[in-house]
Amino acid sequence: MELTQDLLRSIPLFHELSGEEAGRVRELIVPRLLPRRTVVFREGDEVEAVYFVVNGLIKTSRTDERGNEQIFSFLKKGDMFPLTGRFDGEASPVTAVTVVETSLLAIPLRSFEHLLASSPGLAFKMMGLMSGKIRELQSKLQNFNQRSVEDRGISLLLQLAEHFGVEREGEVLVPIPVTHQELASTIGFTRESVSRLLTSLRKEGIVQVNRKGFVVKNPLALKEKVCVKENCPHCREQRYQQQG
Repeated sequence: MELTQDLLRSIPLFHELSGEEAGRVRELIVPRLLPRRTVVFREGDEVEAVYFVVNGLIKTSRTDERGNEQIFSFLKKGDMFPLTGRFDGEASPVTAVTVVETSLLAIPLRSFEHLLASSPGLAFKMMGLMSGKIRELQSKLQNFNQRSVEDRGISLLLQLAEHFGVEREGEVLVPIPVTHQELASTIGFTRESVSRLLTSLRKEGIVQVNRKGFVVKNPLALKEKVCVKENCPHCREQRYQQQG
């Protein structure tokens, strides 16, 4: 993997690097190409580096008291992890695993600390990045317990389609092999509940799941299932385009 200026700028934290700053970052980065289902680090491991996703997909999760997996997030191109709030060699609260073959940029923890200390601009951007993640988490927690399995499941499918989908003849192909159990672990319901939801969506001709991922055959119908506002401008525009 060639560490070009364009590649670095594809990472949000490094969008506005000067030539000198980019050169310093390139000296610290260790590129990694990991096969599917490879553990990057495990829950309880000491945090030794920070990682940036160049291509592929990372799943972060932890194990509860009963030994069940709880999935926290799917990390896409440009995302940084782990975001623990501190960089002092603390134990990681999650396990990070590749879902598909994934290219990463790794920076040793101490080197990253020195980089932030010597670059106030990067430090401020880092603070903004973490603030955004906190707001995102607060929003998820606010609505989590008040939503049904259908709402949570469909919202997750829409997020995956938005971030990883490829449009093709009115359909959206999402080439991510996520199992029913992984979907269930992400939204906090049982595998059986998720299976019933996916079966219902398949019978309605909205979503089709296979071993390589899933296809949203009717994106508008999927969005309308969680868009309860009658005057939603996005849905109104989509209807107008279809009717026109």
